[in-house]
Amino acid sequence: MIVEIIAVGTELLLGQITNRNAAYLGEKLAESGFDCHFQVVVGDNLDRIVDAIETALGRADAVIMTGGIGPTQDDVTREAISAATGRPLVFNDEFADHLREFWRSRGREMPESNLRQAEHPRGAEQIANPKGTAPALALLHDGRWIFALPGVPAEMHYLIENDVMPRLRDAAGVEHVVMSRLIRSWGRSESQVAEMLDDLYHESTNPSVAFLASAAEIKVRITAKASTESEAAALIAPYEETVRERLGGSVFGADTQTIEQVVFDLLEERQWTLATAESATGGLIAARITSIPGASSIFRGGAVTYATDVKASLLDVPEEVLAEGVVSEATALFMAEGAAARLGADVAVAATGSAGPDPQEKAVGTMVVAVHTPEGSGSRVLRMPGDRERVRTYTTTAALHLLRLALTGEWWER
Repeated sequence: MIVEIIAVGTELLLGQITNRNAAYLGEKLAESGFDCHFQVVVGDNLDRIVDAIETALGRADAVIMTGGIGPTQDDVTREAISAATGRPLVFNDEFADHLREFWRSRGREMPESNLRQAEHPRGAEQIANPKGTAPALALLHDGRWIFALPGVPAEMHYLIENDVMPRLRDAAGVEHVVMSRLIRSWGRSESQVAEMLDDLYHESTNPSVAFLASAAEIKVRITAKASTESEAAALIAPYEETVRERLGGSVFGADTQTIEQVVFDLLEERQWTLATAESATGGLIAARITSIPGASSIFRGGAVTYATDVKASLLDVPEEVLAEGVVSEATALFMAEGAAARLGADVAVAATGSAGPDPQEKAVGTMVVAVHTPEGSGSRVLRMPGDRERVRTYTTTAALHLLRLALTGEWWER
């Protein structure tokens, strides 16, 4: 089955919002073995949306649309589906009552414009949306499915997983299972990983092997198709073992595991606590750690010592070390050891550097990370590409990975 994605919203074309929905939908379709040949973004213009729908219906078996089903004047996806299919809009009194009750239960008066959400093309089913007020639409037209979903990611994700994907699998008569395993790594380039796994990529079609780079991490996706989940898992297992063996310590997790979750688990396992000391990253490392529920069990606190004198007064970095340079391994090491001592933590990670746009002591992108544990301390100079935010983001990720390597003892073995 071929499925086309149409994202509606002028804000997407203007770059005001990143179209993360498209990546999510592409991944979900691939997981179920559906082909997606086109992803289209169209602004809030009725004629252009109609044209996009008609084009999609001419080359796909199903169309998934996101956005444009809210209550405002520029939400015209319902009207566009009506025009493209020749089905007039009808009004759902039952859903209109539901909307009125929704607003009444919150002690607010409903704007009449919200009743536009009770309209739908004749023959379409309005799908309940427990995450919001806008119902999704499902329409089987001339043997092809059209789905209109909210653009809000949380609402769209729920509807895709609980309604749209099951319908598509039923429509396609899918009897096989498509399963993917995502092996997550850090520390090697995408081209290096691809070279190390070149034979797996070229010699196997089931499972298939693919490489994905994002946020300074390289992911290896192994996808298998089989009659049952257990058979698919059995196909994947030997490939996963080979990938892990070849990539070694650069592999840190699989599927939805994040580096901050891995670090959290390692600290809990060792019953160690963590502190952070940050300069150029401005608290980003601490933010990543505290995004994990239950982080209070391992995280003592963090110090953002942006000014040079604060590094001395709060973290006890010696004046003579600072005089030699803030962007240095010695400064980073004293920051980490000072944070551990001051905050009463077993482990500390520190980051300092020249994030830009203007150089500070060293070339822009020169960043230094240090880690202190009960087993020793170590530091590393990194060269990060890109603008200021990219340098800060990549350094934050690198700091968490170097922390992981220190906790496992792999860093000290190098």
